[in-house]
Amino acid sequence: MAAAVLPLPKSAPTQVPLFAAPSPKKPLPAGRPREWYVAHNRRLKTMRLAIALLDAGVYEPAQAGNGEIRSTAARIGVHPPSDITCRMVRALLGYGR
Repeated sequence: MAAAVLPLPKSAPTQVPLFAAPSPKKPLPAGRPREWYVAHNRRLKTMRLAIALLDAGVYEPAQAGNGEIRSTAARIGVHPPSDITCRMVRALLGYGR
């Protein structure tokens, strides 16, 4: 038995955006200790830096020295990361190896 093939409706081609639009920011929950907010923001910065490094072709933790990570931070408009944040970026790049 042959399957019937229906033509697709003619519509204007849609353009796929290169980057997804950022989602609207929601306020962080109140009442947590200050250390929680510091750790939360550090994890967000770590993820942003790791994604930017991956986009730039840095796939190995050995390729991501503190200088490379800090120059990437300057390129994407993020404050220079601390040594702890740089270490977290390298750990995230090496995750699953």
